[in-house]
Amino acid sequence: MLMALTILGMVAATVAVAAFRLAPRMADGEVVYDPRPDRPRPFGYRMCWLAIRTRDTRRVVEATGLTGVFEANWDNGLGTVYVERDAQGRVFVSPPVNGWTFVVGLALPHPMGAAFVDRTLPLLIDLGNEFIEVQYYMACPALDCFAWARIIDGSIVRAYAITDEGVVWNHGKPTREEKALGLSLYEIRGVKCRNGDAQAELVFYPTESHVARLAGKWSLDPTRLATSAATTAPASGLLGTVPARWRPERLKRTG
Repeated sequence: MLMALTILGMVAATVAVAAFRLAPRMADGEVVYDPRPDRPRPFGYRMCWLAIRTRDTRRVVEATGLTGVFEANWDNGLGTVYVERDAQGRVFVSPPVNGWTFVVGLALPHPMGAAFVDRTLPLLIDLGNEFIEVQYYMACPALDCFAWARIIDGSIVRAYAITDEGVVWNHGKPTREEKALGLSLYEIRGVKCRNGDAQAELVFYPTESHVARLAGKWSLDPTRLATSAATTAPASGLLGTVPARWRPERLKRTG
């Protein structure tokens, strides 16, 4: 518990510092982004991200279809995607860290339930045909959404998502890493008033910590980058605007 609170504090501090650095750098009413290389900063809580096994940042930008791309370092990039007024549909594409490139931002498509077109899994499969491995994570209590997916050689190995509507994805069998974290318990969203239970809904739900720890087993835990990537050379990433095709769309009713 203490470790989780410490990590959460580090992430919050990173966001606060990044936002502070962004705010005063204004020119003609626009934020001036700092392209000077810096070292990896932690993120992950209240966030959505891709982890793509590649060192080719520009190829990631092309494969995702981002537009309006410009250079930004870790501080400014993460500060932008965490501060809602600055995000404006943008994501931060990180420089490579230990062979992985991150795409970070709540502007990534989300698993949204049966009433919406699934924009997320098709994107992951498309990227999986371009890169050896693609992973997706979402840990956002404010949106009541937790998700993880792993695509290897273009095939879904595992995809799981749960929202306030219940389980949205459940593709593939729970992996050894999920079971080690107790995540196999989250196959069921809730059960009401069974014999012997209190008169309330029993909710089995993953946490932000579960998502970050699973990422650490499959690729890199982004909440620990300050230490796990401490020897990574300073570098800059890219900020870009997401394509319109990622926007949520309700399914059309028939009949």
